Amino acid sequence: MKSQFQHIGIVTRPQTPSVEPCLHALIQFLLEENINVYIDADSVADDVVRPEDLERCIVTTKDMLGKQCDLVIVLGGDGTFLSVARKVAPYRVPLIGVNQGHLGFLTQVSHETMLEQLRGMFTGKYSSEERILLEADLIRDGEAIHRALALNDAVISRGGAGQMIEFEVFINKEFVYTQRSDGLIVSTPTGSTAYALAAGGPILQASLRALTLVPICPQSMTNRPIAIPDTCEIDILITKAGDARVHFDGQSYLDIKSMDKVRIRRYRYSLRILHPSDYNYYTILRQKLHWGEQLI
Repeated sequence: MKSQFQHIGIVTRPQTPSVEPCLHALIQFLLEENINVYIDADSVADDVVRPEDLERCIVTTKDMLGKQCDLVIVLGGDGTFLSVARKVAPYRVPLIGVNQGHLGFLTQVSHETMLEQLRGMFTGKYSSEERILLEADLIRDGEAIHRALALNDAVISRGGAGQMIEFEVFINKEFVYTQRSDGLIVSTPTGSTAYALAAGGPILQASLRALTLVPICPQSMTNRPIAIPDTCEIDILITKAGDARVHFDGQSYLDIKSMDKVRIRRYRYSLRILHPSDYNYYTILRQKLHWGEQLI
């Protein structure tokens, strides 16, 4: 086999000892194909890399994977995939997800057939998909004090005190509405099957160039989800924050103060995901959401 990828990084799901046999098999497969293997330092710290494998691999960090590799393989669930995606997106490095989690919307390679599927994918038998990301700025007193990326969503939500928050939404500088609610989800099509779906938002086909704004338990029942082009810039002015926060992919967050503004736009780079050649988006929806199953 002559692989089109010669420098491959591997990231494993944190604190998952059961991933060790799968990781060992993957490393051995890659080394036998004379591929340079880069192991995430966190995987080494979790003690899931066998000593004999570690000797022949290069230990690196998630921040460096995009610079050093031409492909990254994620052994984990969607959460692990999201954390890696934000790191490698600026470098346009493609990702392959091997499902070691639960739902697996993003990790489409089965660990049972991993080597067989990867062998085909390395020789070009795959489908490539571009996913948009969000770039969000927290603006305080007219100055951007923090910037973050998100593949799924940026979520403004109430904090532990449980008080509703109040905010104004602007799209391309035009006023849209004032809302009093538990928060607001700004979602990509990738994130439309995550928190946004649970909050009553629509499912957007993964490659669609659009964003959705989904209210979380709005006080007014007329506040409904809205879909907009991904070329739009969204400003959310927090008029009453309480102890509100803005979350990015549910994995990091910032505290918000009253009169802070969250500015959200499509990130300039997209994420490239590689799927097995038999991948079908609607099949995945049927499997994961159990569409068509007998109700009784």
